[in-house]
Amino acid sequence: MKAVVGLLLMLLRGSHGIEPSCDGRQDETQCYGALGGAVDILLVDNVSEIPRFDWDKNSSNIIRWRNNSIVYNTNESRFLFFPSNGTVRISNLIRTDSGEYKLELNDKDGKKTGRRILQLFVQAPVSSVQLVPECLSQGQMKVSCRSEADILQYNWRLDGHILTDSELFSRNNESNIIVLRQNISGRLICSVRNRVSYSLNETTISGCGFIFINCTSNGTQIAKWVYKENNTLCVEPTTVPPAVKHTSV
Repeated sequence: MKAVVGLLLMLLRGSHGIEPSCDGRQDETQCYGALGGAVDILLVDNVSEIPRFDWDKNSSNIIRWRNNSIVYNTNESRFLFFPSNGTVRISNLIRTDSGEYKLELNDKDGKKTGRRILQLFVQAPVSSVQLVPECLSQGQMKVSCRSEADILQYNWRLDGHILTDSELFSRNNESNIIVLRQNISGRLICSVRNRVSYSLNETTISGCGFIFINCTSNGTQIAKWVYKENNTLCVEPTTVPPAVKHTSV
């Protein structure tokens, strides 16, 4: 099983690049770093017990360790190896840092004793989140959650709980756009995350001014949502909506 390691920093009302850590001692580890940030990758436990190792990216050598001495084969000062804890740090991450990294361990005679592969993914951190509500013609409210980043996941909550079918007109609670039923009100929160960052925003919604009428007018039974300010169908409308029946899918 591939190991997925990352440290997520959760901050309210904002998005920030962070410095995730990653355990590269396991083969086929997947690591994530924020664009412009840094990532610490643990390569080995005790480097003093390892006579030789090479750390390559796409067949190009980056770090060469020989008998407690390090040689950097890159002009990038962004790569730093710390023998004290066996960790390499990549700073100011750029898109091209994404890719496959290979660690080859050797004994003092050059015989291979181990090999590990690591995949690094550099992602743009989540930008600030914007919530845009919009009233629809039948009284539902469409709310868009807008942010920019790589591979986003969305989550919605109303007054602290996950939205239910009785509140959602559209059932998708994991997209960036939801449609709420008529007269839903409360504190609506949209949280957005990817592997390297997390952000959220909130707004207070109070419905779109529709009421549900259920009466008889001129011998005709009327039961529907209407805009309160324009209603002329019932003299004494009721605001109690009909029960919503849900079917399992």
